[in-house]
Amino acid sequence: MGFKKKKNLVGLDIGTSLIKVAELKKSAKGYVLKKFGTSKVPEGAIQEGAIYDAKGISDVIRAMFKAKKIRKKNIAVSTGGDSVVIKTISVAQASEKELQDSIWFEAEQYIPYDLEDVNVDFQILGESEDSPDYMNVLLVAVKKDIVADYIDLVNLAGLNPCVIDVDTFALQNIYEAVTLAQEGSNKITMLVDIGFSKLSINILRGKSSLLTRDSSLGVSQIIDEIVAGRECSVKEAEDILKGRETGLMSKPELDSLCLEVFKSWCSEISSVIQTFQSKSNERDVEKIVLCGGGASIQNFIQTLSAEAPGIDVTIFNPFDGLKVEDKGLASDKNLAPLAPIAIGLALRQMDDK
Repeated sequence: MGFKKKKNLVGLDIGTSLIKVAELKKSAKGYVLKKFGTSKVPEGAIQEGAIYDAKGISDVIRAMFKAKKIRKKNIAVSTGGDSVVIKTISVAQASEKELQDSIWFEAEQYIPYDLEDVNVDFQILGESEDSPDYMNVLLVAVKKDIVADYIDLVNLAGLNPCVIDVDTFALQNIYEAVTLAQEGSNKITMLVDIGFSKLSINILRGKSSLLTRDSSLGVSQIIDEIVAGRECSVKEAEDILKGRETGLMSKPELDSLCLEVFKSWCSEISSVIQTFQSKSNERDVEKIVLCGGGASIQNFIQTLSAEAPGIDVTIFNPFDGLKVEDKGLASDKNLAPLAPIAIGLALRQMDDK
């Protein structure tokens, strides 16, 4: 009897500012990136993770799939921010079945929402470092209304949502697949995703997530400051930040404004490092890997490197670990930091947990 090979889903990363789509295929030599694209989200359509213009967003998604000639309808999508709670907890040793029966009681202590309003899942990480009688468990809770909104949105676009993931773990999945697979690194690594309205942090030892944190920082801080200071549109502010519109703000003024925002990002990152190193028996953070739209803003990596001496700071390029059919993608350094979550979602397969 033969077994039907499971196919990868299309990854759809719906951000506050950009939608990213990725399609992978598995070959004998690894993963091949067949398609990748980005499109702007209609202004105000998504705010603080909540969807306000499902029709407008679904139209953009339809147009993306048509433009990239993606015919698959089964997709993986993710969410993050305040709608998601991720905690590593310590519980008495138990089987997965026993924990399944008791997880709601455990979750009640850590989830700041009514349990009737969230979907709860978990993953057993292994024996606790403090006692062999206990084990570490990764607990994840996602608000049901947010999940329902994303499912409705994807259905409206004519697609079939097969997996609802979490941004943090979609990023971790692609990092494991293309970087750890090559380096075999067991370094204490901090993954930092700086999006439009969310800064997400995940500290790893190898493939184990040790600490996660989300905060409402991001590129929108810079955009808002430019809009307020120059009384311009969001589109004009984005062009100023990208260096396309120089008439409204000089480069020294932009650099000064960005530096103040960079300091808030660096402060958040430093705070998480200090919390981790003060409460963990692990080694100190050795490497910071950046992605998201904020990662490649001019001078940020230099600013963070100066604020985190002794820690290797790099920008994640997921294209480096894949065979890329569209050669233009591999050489586009501006696209690479935007791609990891969509590609991480595209690693998922039908019937994944």
